[in-house]
Amino acid sequence: MPRLLVACEYSGRVRDAFAAKGWDAWSCDLLPSERENGNHYQGQVEDLLKQHWDLLIAHPPCTHLAVSGARWFKDKQVEQQQALDFVRLLLDAPVERIALENPVSIISSRIRKPSQIIQPWQFGHGETKATCLWLKNLPLLAPTNVVEGRENKVHRMPPGPDRWKERSRTYTGIAAAMAAQWG
Repeated sequence: MPRLLVACEYSGRVRDAFAAKGWDAWSCDLLPSERENGNHYQGQVEDLLKQHWDLLIAHPPCTHLAVSGARWFKDKQVEQQQALDFVRLLLDAPVERIALENPVSIISSRIRKPSQIIQPWQFGHGETKATCLWLKNLPLLAPTNVVEGRENKVHRMPPGPDRWKERSRTYTGIAAAMAAQWG
């Protein structure tokens, strides 16, 4: 049975999409999983990277990386370097196939350009949210359900304590496409 590690995922969406396809799929995050069922390790992803995995899909925190926060970059150079080191750790993990997901960020200029940029509206969700994918030994993700009604709901969310959480969840259509095309 093939094994998947989804790093930095508390929602379980990507993990569950692969589990439905017969994978031994695990999510890992510092937060508990939002879904009661499913394999989830609450802790540091570094604890799991040395195990055998056939595929790693990583969603590193974008707080110090996303260009949407560029006006604060000068004040968080140490945090930014730590975030880039974490991205390098994930991209250099001893896993044959890797996908790293993040919004438009300094990963593009400090590590390498993304392999692909996708949008939720290409996978059945009428929203815009440019999402970069850095791929290793994986094909580009092909759109599965291009829809109209493209809104920018993610960026218009009102401030609140869980705004970051709501904005960071993987869209179910994208998770399903990953499982169908990479699984």
